[in-house]
Amino acid sequence: MSRPPVARKPRASSQSRIVGILAAARELLAEQGVASLSIYSVAERAQIPPSSVYHFFASVPALLEGLTADIHGAFRACLQEPIAHEQLRDWRDLSRLVEQRMLAIYAADAAARQLILAQHGLAEVTQADRQHDIELGQLMQQLFDRHFPLPQLPEDIDVFALAMELGDRVYARSVQLHGEITPRMAEEGMRVFDAYLSLYLPPHLPKRNL
Repeated sequence: MSRPPVARKPRASSQSRIVGILAAARELLAEQGVASLSIYSVAERAQIPPSSVYHFFASVPALLEGLTADIHGAFRACLQEPIAHEQLRDWRDLSRLVEQRMLAIYAADAAARQLILAQHGLAEVTQADRQHDIELGQLMQQLFDRHFPLPQLPEDIDVFALAMELGDRVYARSVQLHGEITPRMAEEGMRVFDAYLSLYLPPHLPKRNL
């Protein structure tokens, strides 16, 4: 009986080339925005032939989808960073900590603001972002449940993903108006995040004994 083919990881040289391409795209996005991005401008910034970019990314939307996945990797990593359980008084403390970590990523990464918060009209990128949001929402729910026993949540609604997307709408409005997430709008986004979660989480949840 033949075995199914095993998915191979990119070779080190290929992975290094992909990292370089995404880094170049990130720089150009931060400087010029999505509209000015092209395979040729990325190739020039990365100092490689355009054919090398096309080898890994067949189009600008494919390149932006790859960069979106890269950015969401940073969001996933922030959910996996250690949490001082003893310092949490209730679930809102955890909520604020998570949102502050994500806001720090937005503040440090102009490409993240351009791709996720700016209005670029690229359906492929928007769809990829939503899929990643669902995965982030699942990780966030697991994180909350690790520290607080959550009540039964609806199965047909991704509560944590929706809370995150609603907060992002506020941050996007701030980027549209001010070019950045201002402290005032950051606070409003966190309030929106908490307000939506409050529809499903009671005001007081007991902490788990870790």
